[in-house]
Amino acid sequence: MNLIFKDPEFSFQLMRALGYSVEKGSDIGECISTALRIKDGDIESWHDEWLRTAERINGIAEDCLRAGHRVSAQEAFSRASGYYRLAEFYEDVHPGDTDFPLWEKSYHCFNKVRELSNPSFEVIEIPYEGTTLPGYFYSAGGGPKPIIIAHTGFDGTKEELHFQIVLAALRRGYNCLTFDGPGQGEVIRKRGLPFRYDWEKVVTPVVDYAVSRDEVDADRVALMGISMGGYFAPRAAAYDHRIAACIANGGIFDLFEAFANNAKLTVEKFRHFLEKYPKQIDKRSLKSMKKSVGEHWALAHGMWVFGAGSPSEYFTKIVDYSMKECVEDVECHMLVIDTEEEHAFPGQSRKLFDALTCPKDLMVFHTDEGAGLHCQVGAAELSNQRVLDWLDEKFA
Repeated sequence: MNLIFKDPEFSFQLMRALGYSVEKGSDIGECISTALRIKDGDIESWHDEWLRTAERINGIAEDCLRAGHRVSAQEAFSRASGYYRLAEFYEDVHPGDTDFPLWEKSYHCFNKVRELSNPSFEVIEIPYEGTTLPGYFYSAGGGPKPIIIAHTGFDGTKEELHFQIVLAALRRGYNCLTFDGPGQGEVIRKRGLPFRYDWEKVVTPVVDYAVSRDEVDADRVALMGISMGGYFAPRAAAYDHRIAACIANGGIFDLFEAFANNAKLTVEKFRHFLEKYPKQIDKRSLKSMKKSVGEHWALAHGMWVFGAGSPSEYFTKIVDYSMKECVEDVECHMLVIDTEEEHAFPGQSRKLFDALTCPKDLMVFHTDEGAGLHCQVGAAELSNQRVLDWLDEKFA
């Protein structure tokens, strides 16, 4: 599905932005008018036009706030936060960079959303290995009630989860906790911590925090991982059996295998090339970055969030990201999600599902229902309905 752009990466990210309109995280007309101004496949044009829109909507939000129109201000800050995120999305960032002005603006707008929300939600800091993980805690009121702990994957943020899953879950009576882990959002930008394969060491302190709260029913803890989080969440569930239900949207069994398949190589050949010819792989990878927006972004962003100085180092770090040694240790109810047009990790959801030995369900979304893209981008209503109905039944 190409929307406005011929470039598939631009089209996908536009659909991602449009999808948040159902929760006031964007507006359809604003997104389309911005997209029509962008030169197809031109990252600089993408940055400039989304920034132009973000600044305009942020100005509206500030005007509404000064005039005392709190609801209008909150809704405009919501949209501006997402548009700043889009403006930043393709910026080249490298390990050690510390200046993120557009992220700061996006975060500022989202903090305004929080301040203007009724009821509000809490900024939290979760103790983690000598530092903290930043997050948000949302109370559904009353208690104790079940909780959904949600995190993203390769490129999302805890702020994006507000529109992606949190608001829908709150309406159904779930407490929610969202956080950025190593390699994600605020943690990679402000604390410089890259991804780690042993995600259970990230999630366990988050669960510790969640179950310590009086609002939370410690017997009904759900963990949800989105995109590459479809590896992280099952990995954590294999080690922390306080997790009663786990949702992998979509599922990943072996990240290195997924990369090898996308390169049209066997795992053995890919590993051999990395060991024997790293310089040639670097040269070829850097050349391929010039071919498309998607290839440029995937490699540049990947090297940053994995803390790698070269493509070959990045690919080598991915080797350990596998469920092979722990998949049979998952005991909770598992929901593995797949989509018909899965482009990032094709085949991985089914492989994870087949390997699991716990109570499990496979949920497939299709193109003809408007939900066939990676993580059901553009179909949040249908996705949340089916996923949260599944969780309602497990926690009944």
